[in-house]
Amino acid sequence: MAPAQQPPAQRQPSAAQKPSSSRPYHHGDLRRAILTAALDVIAADGPSALSLRDLARRAGVSHAAPAHHFKDRTGLLTAIAAEGFGLLAGTLHEAGDLKDAGVRYVRFAREHPAHFQVMFTPELLRADDLELTTARALAGDALRGAVSAVRPEGLGIDSRLAGVAAWSLAHGFATLLLSHNLDGPVGDKDPEEVFRALAATLFRSEPRDGA
Repeated sequence: MAPAQQPPAQRQPSAAQKPSSSRPYHHGDLRRAILTAALDVIAADGPSALSLRDLARRAGVSHAAPAHHFKDRTGLLTAIAAEGFGLLAGTLHEAGDLKDAGVRYVRFAREHPAHFQVMFTPELLRADDLELTTARALAGDALRGAVSAVRPEGLGIDSRLAGVAAWSLAHGFATLLLSHNLDGPVGDKDPEEVFRALAATLFRSEPRDGA
């Protein structure tokens, strides 16, 4: 007598067959996708135009996905600022001298305008965020390092005030450039070369003859 046939084992549905509602938040690098979408919005319309729901739509994910990674809008902006300070610290650490650090600062602002706008708007950020405070400190250390490499005769003032002066010059120039307030004075000239010339009038790498 032939044994009774056992019912075929039921196969588990593959990931592709599972309902989309049960899928985890996988979107390649979802965090990066949301950050990139947010940067595009900020560059076009400013931080006030950010909406987590709109970013989710742009990234093609559930409206809850951005909150899963950043909690809220402030968390997202804080992550953008932290990333920006990290990028700025990296480029400043590669500077050959103080003028080169200033040029790199201006270049960073031109290449990362959305980061730059958010980084220096503290009311948008979570001030005690560890990633943000660490990245900001690294950028400050890089700038102070560039200042400390200048001979005292070239500074004309103590190193702390020299750092403030260098930052003010680079940040002010970059801000005016991004807001198109320097379109007339700069014209067709390379903005980085214009800044380098301005910086040379403020800081000297070597003391003047007879100084």
